[in-house]
Amino acid sequence: MAVQQPPQVAERERQEVHSQPAHSQNASSYTGPHNVEPASPGVAKMLIGAILLVLITAGIITFLNRKSETDALAKETDAVAVPTVAVVQPQSEAGNDELVLPGNLQAFEESPIFARTNGYLLRWNKDIGSKVQKGELLAAIDTPEVDQELSQARAARDQVQSALGLAKISADRWTNLRKSDSVSQQEADQQASGYQQALANLEAADANVRRLEQLESFKNVYAPFSGVLTRRNVDPGALINAGAGVAGKELFDIARVDPLRVYVSVPQAYAPAMKVGTKAHVTLQELPGQKFTGTIVRTADAIDQTTRTLNTEVDVPNKDGKLLPGSFGQVHFATGTTVPRITIPVNAMLFRAEGPQVAVVDKDSKVQLRPIAIGRDFGATLEILGGLEPSDNIIINPSDSLENGQKVNVAKPSQGDGRS
Repeated sequence: MAVQQPPQVAERERQEVHSQPAHSQNASSYTGPHNVEPASPGVAKMLIGAILLVLITAGIITFLNRKSETDALAKETDAVAVPTVAVVQPQSEAGNDELVLPGNLQAFEESPIFARTNGYLLRWNKDIGSKVQKGELLAAIDTPEVDQELSQARAARDQVQSALGLAKISADRWTNLRKSDSVSQQEADQQASGYQQALANLEAADANVRRLEQLESFKNVYAPFSGVLTRRNVDPGALINAGAGVAGKELFDIARVDPLRVYVSVPQAYAPAMKVGTKAHVTLQELPGQKFTGTIVRTADAIDQTTRTLNTEVDVPNKDGKLLPGSFGQVHFATGTTVPRITIPVNAMLFRAEGPQVAVVDKDSKVQLRPIAIGRDFGATLEILGGLEPSDNIIINPSDSLENGQKVNVAKPSQGDGRS
């Protein structure tokens, strides 16, 4: 079945057929409504260039998109690698005219006592806790070997002394014979020399006897100063070796407990107030309500570069013996200064082998580990005596892996956070 064309299309085709020249209809057969002429070489080149330009542009756009994605991924990776930390600033409080610092109570004098002779412990006269006076007998040592050596040395000295008498008689006799030319001068000189040698032998024998007498005197152990015995390490019958070497054994420990020394590390800011003769009070937790008055007797006169503190000694009288050496107490100084106090949260502390530290973030967002001196512990906060400034930004809950110079991101404070 033939498809009937619309009237408008059929009329248009008839007009186009009648309008064609005769030579055209004879030259070629009819191939359609139009004859397409081939494009010129310039147009072809322009088309190829346009296509290449489009391809190059698409490649550049693709490369730039990929580079942008790679840079964004690298930036995101670097951002994730840098830890984010929260910081706070130390709280500054108004100071007062009293400085309270921890201190260690130590005996004014303390000494281990060793034996100076060999033997066996015969008995001890004082036990731990005994108060002794200087020169009081502490123990007795049985020294049979030294006793026998002393007896032998005394007998040898008596022999030398007898020989000395004979040498003196011979020397005097040969001297008189020489006056009458009965003997030669050489023989007289030999007898005189023998007498001098006998004198020297007697002096050596006397020195040996004195040495052994000194060793025997060490069989009695006496207190070198007045104090209290804090340790006894021997019992009767124990073998005693002289000296404090590998073989030597410590017999007693004696300590002078009146007065006591209290050593305190004073922060650098308070160092000018530590004057010799200044009064101080010592308190102990186990003795509430009691204060023991002491005096600053000396300071190190130099600031410790590690802790930035001044080592200060306070002597405290202890006639009644209430204070025990080795105790931990609080020392109160009336400084007369109003140096502000700084406190930080407990969770800002770092405990390293170098001592307590805090991590501070500087203006370049890098970590600085600073050693600090701790004062009083208020539970949730700590008093810092040195190492920080009120304007420092310290990291709370710091990681143990933080290092000096490490880059960090500082988290923005949350709403309602009263600390910056």
